[in-house]
Amino acid sequence: MSAGGSLPTRVGIIGTGRMGFPIAQRLLAAGFEVTAFDADLAVEPRLLAAGIATAPNADVVAASVEVLLTVLPDGDAVHASRSSLSAVRPGSVWVDLSSADPALAEEDQVWARARGVRTVSAPMAGGPHEAANGELGFFVSGERVDVAAALPVLSRLGPAGKRTIVGIRPGDGPLVKLLANLLWFGQLIAATEALLLGVRKGIDVSVLREALGASAGGSAFFDRHIDLLLAGDYLEDFPLDRCVDELRTITRIAEEAGTPRELATVVTRIHEQALDRFGPVLGEMLAARLLEERAEVELRA
Repeated sequence: MSAGGSLPTRVGIIGTGRMGFPIAQRLLAAGFEVTAFDADLAVEPRLLAAGIATAPNADVVAASVEVLLTVLPDGDAVHASRSSLSAVRPGSVWVDLSSADPALAEEDQVWARARGVRTVSAPMAGGPHEAANGELGFFVSGERVDVAAALPVLSRLGPAGKRTIVGIRPGDGPLVKLLANLLWFGQLIAATEALLLGVRKGIDVSVLREALGASAGGSAFFDRHIDLLLAGDYLEDFPLDRCVDELRTITRIAEEAGTPRELATVVTRIHEQALDRFGPVLGEMLAARLLEERAEVELRA
């Protein structure tokens, strides 16, 4: 930590894509010394142009900072970076912002803790816009003292009201993030089916949007995202194949736990069919587009 006390000053970021880059910019603007690395070397000029220091490899980043953030596509990518994570100095804090398989997060963080590294899981809620504006949400898990050490960085990336500490085990944060995503994807399918049926039966879609949003069936999906769907915006913030990966993971976890998974199975299947139809492109709500095509109805306000 910094010479003056408990606040970290040197922050490293491994992964500077659509989420990692605005996170790096935000932390730099907040006064942290930021060093970044991405496996795609083509992003380095963009980092340098933004005033963000770069390193020749991830090992150098990991070895030179007090707080290390991994902002990688998934848990497999984090797992593949373990050789670099072994360079993190004992006592430093590794905060994984990736959406990972809880079992893999547990394995990797137990491995890191055995080497004296303090670890925190903090998978994100939000996209590049929220990252750039300090509006990200986080599902945080880790030992209390380690979470406290990560808060000076996390607090620059999102407000306290959107940050929930969900447990102390490494896999707790990733599990709750997957559960939240399951509910969101389920609401997407349910809302789209309801709107398509109402429109087919002659009710104006704008009337439906207001009536259903204010009903007992209303939800955060209606409050925040339904207008995007009605404008033909299928949320090009996240790739469809990653949506499918996350849904498959939560369905598998439910099967292993022996809990009911009928909804998860149906929602996963529809998203798999959307992936077959559209391919691994950006679009979190493309499953709704698939349902529109099947109904031969375009939901537009």
